[in-house]
Amino acid sequence: MPSPAPDLATLTPDERRRQVRRAVVASAVGTAIEWYDFFLYGVAAALVFPAKFFPSSDPYVGVLLSFSTYFVGFLARPLGAAIFGHIGDRVGRKASLVATLLLMGVATTGIGLVPAYDSIGIWGAVLLTFARVLQGIGVGGEWGGSVLLAAEWSDKGRRGLMASWPQWGAPAGLVLANGAVSAASALSGDDFATWGWRIPFLASVVLVLIGFWIRTGVLETPSFAKRRAEGQLEKAPVAQVLRKHGKEVMLTALLRTGQQAPFYIFSTWLLSYGTKTLGMPRETFLNAVMIAATVSLVTIPLWGHLSDRFGRRRLVLVGCAAMALFPFAYFQLIDSRSVLLIVIAAVIGQAIHDIQYGPQAALIAESFPGKLRYSGASLGYQLASITAGGPAPMIAVWLEHRFGSSTAIAGYLCLAALVSLVSVWLLPDRSQVELEE
Repeated sequence: MPSPAPDLATLTPDERRRQVRRAVVASAVGTAIEWYDFFLYGVAAALVFPAKFFPSSDPYVGVLLSFSTYFVGFLARPLGAAIFGHIGDRVGRKASLVATLLLMGVATTGIGLVPAYDSIGIWGAVLLTFARVLQGIGVGGEWGGSVLLAAEWSDKGRRGLMASWPQWGAPAGLVLANGAVSAASALSGDDFATWGWRIPFLASVVLVLIGFWIRTGVLETPSFAKRRAEGQLEKAPVAQVLRKHGKEVMLTALLRTGQQAPFYIFSTWLLSYGTKTLGMPRETFLNAVMIAATVSLVTIPLWGHLSDRFGRRRLVLVGCAAMALFPFAYFQLIDSRSVLLIVIAAVIGQAIHDIQYGPQAALIAESFPGKLRYSGASLGYQLASITAGGPAPMIAVWLEHRFGSSTAIAGYLCLAALVSLVSVWLLPDRSQVELEE
């Protein structure tokens, strides 16, 4: 059922502030749960799936095949953006958000129940891939609604901060995912690869129920409710946004290259590299990623807030330039095999990443008109999953295998950052425009 249209003319300042807080909490908590589900697969793809679902392959091929099923989820994200972008621009932000959350919960729980290769052979990998596709569709539709729920309830002077809270859900989900894997590893010990890895996936049911309860209690955004009441909704928002705002869709996808590729190298591929190439315990890298993600819980809203003061494009450009240089130092620190230096590399890398990531949500949402905003923002954001985030771990695996050095991977991340820098430079700054306009 559609949410009732909030009448801003009758809302007191206290009531409006209360609705803003509810919208931000619903966005952040729900996004954290969905990213928990999505990241959990990445951790398992690095640590467990090569042996459980591709045991007949040599180690290099097994890791590559495991990350290939991981990539399938990224391929599905633009499809989710199109499906739920249409729903979000036609039915409402809230309806789309509730549907994506339930879809993610079903898919993640299903992954925890998939039999391994020794039980059903290759069909285990097939079922795993199908569940990953459902995950990709769910998370592909979720981001746009979460950001718009927060952004469309806020005013332009605080939009960068408010829209950064759904971004905050990503490191929160990463902390939850890595924490769940660490707890399951400690609980199951030597049996982690046998059955312990399934526990975090099955536990997703509890988190999804919590998120569902929170999201069903929030009102629809004022701007969408107003357009719906006035009959100003597009019949085919996805087609319209591609026809009228194709440039913005392309630029918002490319501007994420220098943020998304490093993120999945730093948070997912690193686990495989650290355990298999450097020969260090998996807990070392799980803990380093968790510490970095915990720091990110502070730096993401900080950079979002600063983007309201100093300008979003300016701040994101600084982040792109920093990311073009840092990967070379990052791998020097990682390759030292010093636990302290590994943690320092992870923390600094995540903080630099967040200079782009924190303001990014508002920057993308501001690039599209209200009638097409869910579809446009979702497509732009999620298309980067195909060009940047999804292939990044596989490219890193290939570069390491081909050149036998992490320097080649640092060069790849530098190039990705330069792509983002040019894209942000070409995107107009609309941070001073009210979203209603």
